Amino acid sequence: MTAGERTVTIGEAARATGVSAKMIRYYEETGLLGPAGRTASGYRLYGESDLHALRFVRRARDLGFSMSEIAELLALWHDRSRASAAVKAVALAHVADLRRRIAELEAMARTLDHLAERCCGNERPHCPILDDLAGGAESA
Repeated sequence: MTAGERTVTIGEAARATGVSAKMIRYYEETGLLGPAGRTASGYRLYGESDLHALRFVRRARDLGFSMSEIAELLALWHDRSRASAAVKAVALAHVADLRRRIAELEAMARTLDHLAERCCGNERPHCPILDDLAGGAESA
């Protein structure tokens, strides 16, 4: 915060950014965000730059970036001499990870669809879904 800058409490910061007070404290504890300024009675205070950083983190979380990726992106954001190629590399690595996870989820859905098709869904106890799950547990 800079001298004379308007400040807000943690509750006001949470409302202004859509980041819960609990998460704001967590981000500070983990070092993702710097420590907040404090009043004489110990209440946290946040300036415009803090709110901007919280909005940045919220948007990055909305896009699925991990905490370590967000830390890297924040560092790049604050580094005015950064190369945009470094930012692009983080984003493209994240896209590749998202695509990998999507493929894994689609494979899971196909497997479950197949198992559900094989299940009669009647009053009898035999169930291919449970058989598959039990077989997976034995082979693990």
